[in-house]
Amino acid sequence: MINQSEMNSLKKGDEVNHFLLIKKSEEKLTKANKVYLNLELADKSTSLQANLWDNFESITKHLVPGEILKIEGRIEEFQGNPQIRIENFRLKKESENVAVSDFLPKSNRDINEMLEELHQRIKTVLDDNIRQLLNLVFEGKTLEVFSIVPAGKSWHHAYIHGLIEHTLEIVKICDLAADIHPQINRDLLVCGALLHDIGKIEELSSELNFEYTDRGKLLGHIVIAALLVQKKIEEIPGFPSMLEDMILHLVLSHQGKLEYASPVVPKTLEAITLYHADELSAKMNAYKYAVKNDSRGDSNWTKFIPLISTELFKLNRDF
Repeated sequence: MINQSEMNSLKKGDEVNHFLLIKKSEEKLTKANKVYLNLELADKSTSLQANLWDNFESITKHLVPGEILKIEGRIEEFQGNPQIRIENFRLKKESENVAVSDFLPKSNRDINEMLEELHQRIKTVLDDNIRQLLNLVFEGKTLEVFSIVPAGKSWHHAYIHGLIEHTLEIVKICDLAADIHPQINRDLLVCGALLHDIGKIEELSSELNFEYTDRGKLLGHIVIAALLVQKKIEEIPGFPSMLEDMILHLVLSHQGKLEYASPVVPKTLEAITLYHADELSAKMNAYKYAVKNDSRGDSNWTKFIPLISTELFKLNRDF
């Protein structure tokens, strides 16, 4: 396990003397047609661009995503963005206790605490059919993977244990909504909150760049979740067909709009609530980490974020 300062705390001019993970590696040409190597180097807090201009040709085959380098250099800026000016580098030695997992971002919440919360939430469900379904889903290998994978590749909860954290946030929001609006079927809504993103256990990898799997690209997490839930429902004798349709509607409509890949739009009180709870959890997490990870310490504002078409005001936030 490495012990080093996190890169997102470094400012322009600061010294870099870190083990860093190669996330991307690409040969490019200068205007003078000289080959150089463009790298994306990361620790668990952030990733930065860096270029190797000389003396890399003999080990190019090793400078690939997933390899770990010991980097010496400084933080500088290029077109307003921080990058690493590499002065010396070497591959990690076999004797050095550094692993790829050291560089993957992780939830700040304790995973055992989250697993206990998950089980307690399931126990609060009064409907026998729904509780049986949830217990069937959240066991064995499914539960193991669910507790590890991120909820997204880069935008929100994009870290180890991110999916379970995101799911539990949504359950809390939905529970509050059910308190405010007693017409909502709490058991049904909690069920939808717990199951809506279960397809991400097969859509996303928990390794390196959190890439989409082949199945994830072909089907997407919504379809994968619907298939998984329907299969588990078929294992429960006498499961009410209308309840099955209501649960599947929650899964299929949770992204809210057809253009956001939902096969149907929300058409029940529970589905509308779930959609907005999902949006709140995802966007608050994304905005929070955009502020936290912004490296421009001399500005009250983050850099422009194309995905939301704005900058964010940073203030003094304690993360």
